[in-house]
Amino acid sequence: MINVIWFALIVIGFVFAAITGNIESVTTAAFDGAKTGVTVCFGLISVLVFWMGMMRIAEDSGLLKKIAKLLGPIVRYLFPDVPRDHPAIGYILSNMSANLLGLGNAATPMGIKAMQELQTLNPDKEVASPAMCTLLALNTASVTLIPTTLIAIRINYNSASPTEIVGTTLVATAIATMAAILADRWCRRWNLHKDHTPPATSISSKPSLKG
Repeated sequence: MINVIWFALIVIGFVFAAITGNIESVTTAAFDGAKTGVTVCFGLISVLVFWMGMMRIAEDSGLLKKIAKLLGPIVRYLFPDVPRDHPAIGYILSNMSANLLGLGNAATPMGIKAMQELQTLNPDKEVASPAMCTLLALNTASVTLIPTTLIAIRINYNSASPTEIVGTTLVATAIATMAAILADRWCRRWNLHKDHTPPATSISSKPSLKG
């Protein structure tokens, strides 16, 4: 569906540009956008490699295990329907730890593996389970202590103070995470209440007495 939407936007843009006589501007913008994308990617490589290396050091030194141990009670509360010894728990903890450090590229593979493991616990393979919805909400609105990717982008564009967004990012992601957790808890309770609501029964009319 996303591919269809993007394709439609591109076609509409070219058609509108052709009608208004600005097709050259669209072509120039397309090439400039591609050039900018490559430039930004090269600018991100150094910072991401640095933080990925720091994360590997943290993993080898046992720091990630300590972070995972601290997050353990939170994960068990947020995912009560996932067994403690299930492999999904480990991937969820790795995903949350990477998101805390702002390493979205590192968190994504762990999130995908966690989803695959949660799918093994899902009784209905065609519908996302509550645990899968919780993981998606947390991954989207995760608390970020160090917005590594954003800092890298600001450095790439010669920002005078690329790290000044750390405080506001922490506050914004904390609020977003709290909102995601509250919405998830409400949806879980609503679904639980709906599942336990007895079906409505029709009241049959009494037969009339004929004299």
